[in-house]
Amino acid sequence: MAEARVKARTPRKESVLAERFAVFAECLLTGVWIAVASLGVVTYPAAFAAGARHLRRRTAHEAGGWREFVADFRAAVRGGWVAGLAGWAAAAAVWVDVQAARAGIPGGPLVGAVGVFALIGLLVAGLRAAAVWTPGAAWPALLAAAGRRTVLDPAGSFLIVGGLAVTAGSAWFSAPLAVPVLGAVAAAAVAVEERHRRR
Repeated sequence: MAEARVKARTPRKESVLAERFAVFAECLLTGVWIAVASLGVVTYPAAFAAGARHLRRRTAHEAGGWREFVADFRAAVRGGWVAGLAGWAAAAAVWVDVQAARAGIPGGPLVGAVGVFALIGLLVAGLRAAAVWTPGAAWPALLAAAGRRTVLDPAGSFLIVGGLAVTAGSAWFSAPLAVPVLGAVAAAAVAVEERHRRR
């Protein structure tokens, strides 16, 4: 009788399918949070950092929600806005390169292609840096280390590029779909960094 009561009090463990669906749903919700936090234009690195930290907490079965996301975002934005500004400057430089390629300037197509590949590399490095961010971490050091991992771990980098392609495809198909998919991109970056750490 007492044994039956103990069994009744023990919480049931989620099935693997239920747990994975819960993580997927959490990714979509986190994408909405990232999109809202990115409205400050230069705050997108901090938004991804806070989103990635939230997803790391979720997969580690630690407590955390909107309040923790906001606290992480505030901590990340202190230095992250400079990284966001640098990202926009890089995007503007690539836009100039592409315009030069369209204008027919000699060597323009090559310069434009190099610029686009460099921008993709910077995006991947930025996502990898955000995936490992912790409060108090310096963005320049995070980005430098992430840049090395981007080059030295091409398989992981291509996985993140795939996530970015899915986001772009979602935005092309239906712009509102790109918002929750941002969480899946953050989750991909977290998974790639975890994979790299365990190698």
